[in-house]
Amino acid sequence: MAMIEAYGLTKNFDDNTAVGDLNLTVEEGEVLGFLGPNGAGKTTTIRMLAGIIVPTSGHAQVAGLRPDQEPERLHEVVGLLTESPGFYYRLSAQRNLEYFAGFYSGIEIDTQVEKYLRLMGLWERRQDRVGTFSKGMRKRLALARALLHEPKVLFLDEPTAGLDPEVAREVRDMIKALGVEGRTIFLSTHNLAEAELLCQRIAVIRTRLLALDTPERLRRRLFRREVTVRLETVGSPMLDAVKKLAFVQKVSQDSNRLTVELADPEKNRPELVKCIVDAGGRVMDVSEERHSLEEVYFNLIKEEGNYGS
Repeated sequence: MAMIEAYGLTKNFDDNTAVGDLNLTVEEGEVLGFLGPNGAGKTTTIRMLAGIIVPTSGHAQVAGLRPDQEPERLHEVVGLLTESPGFYYRLSAQRNLEYFAGFYSGIEIDTQVEKYLRLMGLWERRQDRVGTFSKGMRKRLALARALLHEPKVLFLDEPTAGLDPEVAREVRDMIKALGVEGRTIFLSTHNLAEAELLCQRIAVIRTRLLALDTPERLRRRLFRREVTVRLETVGSPMLDAVKKLAFVQKVSQDSNRLTVELADPEKNRPELVKCIVDAGGRVMDVSEERHSLEEVYFNLIKEEGNYGS
């Protein structure tokens, strides 16, 4: 079941297009990473999907509701963590959450406030003014605020931006746990390692959507799947034998190494090694270069730059 759907979603500001003709679907329980450079339209997209701004054209459905037509109802079932969440700094953490919880109907305010202050490790500091909190603590408090009403969908805009590594890891662990619970999470981030760790699929945007798929499928789309076999020596019989294999797309030799492009490395690698051994080769090592999500991302952005030039 789709929890987030965008159909030709477009937002123009004066003569500039911030988001152009965005089409995507996010399934229930999925964590989707939303990547792109500064100014690519990530925050604008979240604001449209969360019912904060109205698209210029196109429309979306989130948890079965139209954000542009039913924003009040939508806010009852979605949670939003902005990059710079606002609080009443002179009030305590507990009082802040109680205040924001009052906007939602049908929840036990005391129960929910205690639940999420404890979950975020802030219960012992509940009576302290938010103005005394570190940036990491305020981020955790903001995540608690976004969860008070048990939303079906979470929009997280740069949840670990500006945090020190230890606090960022804590926030990532919390997001991972929320994903395991089955919540649908739309995660906008600049942190590519974070996206690969937390997300089932990745969307890359630069005003328009450049790609939407799993990290592994994006790697296969952008990079050849090559296996490197290091041998004691490479002889002509084994090289000829490898070239004859139906699943070998390309093979090259560099001293005692064979670099072989395979149709499906996971499936084909055992048969490749067997072929080499049967041809008299002594295999010392077999490895496959694994391209990072960072390489995938920059190749997509580069492709878009070449396309637009």
